[in-house]
Amino acid sequence: MDLVDLIVEKRFLGQEFLTWLWYKSEERGGTVFLPGTGDTQLVFEKHMLLEYGEGEAFEKIICQGLQAELNEARTGLRMGKKLEQARIHLVQGEYEWHMTLKASMLEFRSVKPPKTMASAEEGETAEAVEGRLLDRIGMLETATRTIDELFRLFLDIRTSPAAWQEELERIRKWIRKPE
Repeated sequence: MDLVDLIVEKRFLGQEFLTWLWYKSEERGGTVFLPGTGDTQLVFEKHMLLEYGEGEAFEKIICQGLQAELNEARTGLRMGKKLEQARIHLVQGEYEWHMTLKASMLEFRSVKPPKTMASAEEGETAEAVEGRLLDRIGMLETATRTIDELFRLFLDIRTSPAAWQEELERIRKWIRKPE
């Protein structure tokens, strides 16, 4: 089996993770508890892409609107569609990120890190430019590490048959819950 076949075969895992993450974000009113980090605010917003089928019967559905208006996306889950991409607002402490997460490859898109240093000014030193750049890289690493920790938490549950059955039942109830 080559790499492309393996990616296609295992893409369900990223889709399950993104669906689980959406469920977890709503389970506690927008916060997810990360061991060692504490509560992280996670809100799904504005944009979701769901997929269904294969080959010529393949469909993509885009759902847009405020979080409260993403009922169409949940209806899509009820109909067997898979969550492939979502816009996420992540808050940790005083820092906020906005990003799009694509499920099949756990790919980050359109990441907007928090503003932490002043913007560029005319005549600033090379050290100031380097400091801003390093600060931005640090913020991107923090967002990546947070998503990695959430994925690790998901995998711990997903690889435990008993824990996954319990979590899956809660997710199914959440999906069926009337709007």
